[in-house]
Amino acid sequence: MTDGQTTDRAPTWEEVARDYGRFLYTVAYRLTGRHEEAQDLVQEVLLRVHRGLATYQPGSIEGWLSRITTNAFLDEVRRQKRRPVEPLPAEPDRVLRGSPPADDELEASNLPEHVQAALRSLPEEFRVPVVLCDVVGLSYKEIADVLGIPMGTVRSRIHRGRMQMKEVLK
Repeated sequence: MTDGQTTDRAPTWEEVARDYGRFLYTVAYRLTGRHEEAQDLVQEVLLRVHRGLATYQPGSIEGWLSRITTNAFLDEVRRQKRRPVEPLPAEPDRVLRGSPPADDELEASNLPEHVQAALRSLPEEFRVPVVLCDVVGLSYKEIADVLGIPMGTVRSRIHRGRMQMKEVLK
């Protein structure tokens, strides 16, 4: 399958994981701005894809995956707002962080760090539409459908998000 391809059959879970894993990671990383959170989000998306393949309507697979990724991201943001912050472990020096795989680092490095930082600085209501438009390449209509908001709101949020990024990048 190729980027943006429309197909007349539902892909298998293995095809989604193999052919769209990098795409999912890129979208997840742009939404979260952090490697570990992006990895967690991709895992959640792949679980949702596995459960949802039976109801997949053939069409733009990237649009469908973007919608699942965005919804999973927004669900996690809502969950974090309701959940108290976890305390640090008793011995934080004993908690070791592994280094991310080279492929993930290469994929995440496609945007310069100052641009990724500017993207991360956007409030979620602006960051999500900007990522879906400028990174994923969805149309305003597709973004409106994914987010369940009017197309005028999508236009406004993308414009405001881009303006905020422009100010940060000055």
